[in-house]
Amino acid sequence: MPYFDAASTAPLHPVAREALLAALDEGWADPARLYREGRRARMLLDAAREAAAGAVGCRPDELTFTPSGTHAVHAGMAGVLAARRRAGRHLVHSAVEHSAVLHAAEAHAAAGGTVTEVPVDRTGRVAAGAVAGALGGDTALVCLQSANHEVGTEQPVAEVAAHCRGAGVPLLVDAAQSVPWGPVAGDWSVLTASAHKWGGPPGVGLLVVRKGTRFAPQGPSDERESGRSPGFGNLPAVVAAAASLRALRAAAESGPDEAARLRGLVERIRARVPELVPDVEVVGDPVRRLPHLVTFSCLYVDGEALLHELDRAGFSVSSGSSCTSSTLTPSHVLRAMGVLSEGNVRISLPYGTAEEDVARFLAVLPEAVRSVRERFGVPAGEPARGAAGADLAGPQAAGPQAAAGVVVDALGRRCPVPVIELAKVIGEVPVGGTVTVLSDDAAARQDIPAWCAMRAQEYVGEEPAERGAAYVVRRRV
Repeated sequence: MPYFDAASTAPLHPVAREALLAALDEGWADPARLYREGRRARMLLDAAREAAAGAVGCRPDELTFTPSGTHAVHAGMAGVLAARRRAGRHLVHSAVEHSAVLHAAEAHAAAGGTVTEVPVDRTGRVAAGAVAGALGGDTALVCLQSANHEVGTEQPVAEVAAHCRGAGVPLLVDAAQSVPWGPVAGDWSVLTASAHKWGGPPGVGLLVVRKGTRFAPQGPSDERESGRSPGFGNLPAVVAAAASLRALRAAAESGPDEAARLRGLVERIRARVPELVPDVEVVGDPVRRLPHLVTFSCLYVDGEALLHELDRAGFSVSSGSSCTSSTLTPSHVLRAMGVLSEGNVRISLPYGTAEEDVARFLAVLPEAVRSVRERFGVPAGEPARGAAGADLAGPQAAGPQAAAGVVVDALGRRCPVPVIELAKVIGEVPVGGTVTVLSDDAAARQDIPAWCAMRAQEYVGEEPAERGAAYVVRRRV
């Protein structure tokens, strides 16, 4: 069964498995003790730290092992913000950071700090100049991911780092997605990563604080891990994480270029999906991106239903669609990019993905999408005017074709229904006429404008309504 969700968690690397089993026998003792077993454990810990530091591109004494990547992000942000409190309490981050950064930013704001969120373009990339423009005399820290976890777009870390260095502001880089593919370039100050993203065991994170960076660990003091990650660490998992990362680096330097091979498979997916499936938007930067990740969104598709269809076909994928979320809130990444969120699918290929698995996925996908659309009464291609389905029964349009236009009541209906209802009636109004969609679904706020862009229609804007909001669309073609 092909597993295509390495961006969430990569399969355990064979070297990690071997190292973990060996370390369970040799590394169970407290590395802080002076007796034989403790000394042996200490040697394993020191070797793991040196291997991980070499792979990341830092000094061993700059690297701390933490219980997770999220813990590393929170500890890194808190430590820098506390150490630079006299300089100011202003935090800057991009709009597409991982939730670990966003949650820490919320806590910082709740404690009296200020936060600036820098927007991104439609590819999910932040402009280095925009980050520089957000810096002020009271800026204490800038946070920027090396590459986005949902769409794969790489960020201009080196350029942002140069701006930060010139302003005397430290830069924290969340490198969870890019560390498996190589060190992060640029003069960054703090870096975080997570072992389960590269095939190490879960429960191991990396926190790197470069020399010269002011840092004040928060919480009760502890003598372990430079005081930055208290408690008795999971040494066998740490050893396995470092061993697998070192193995990846060695394979990249001595063997075939796996990154280039996976990039070729992803290029094939990016090119073929729009050809095989109508009404699809492939999102993310087409060039400056991670080699193994591609994301696309399908019009008129419920994301959860599509993921279930692909799962039944034997493919494990993920989604940023609100249709797959218990909160019914669209992905903040897709929202910040201003792209379609409904029917969203993220493919992230693990090391060793077979070409025939990608070929079979491309063969399965069109039928999976067609099946989901059929359940919603959407025929192949553009929905027919006035097409109906059991799941979509209800008011289609209220009022005549007057100057006020057609009103579609989609209140109480989740994505993709509001967009489907809009597509059904757009042909009933004359060119220049309007359709107003009433919806209380959070995804409609981004999916209706995205539909307009894909269909060359004009999105007039959002107006207040008694319930939810009224989204006004003018027919142009």
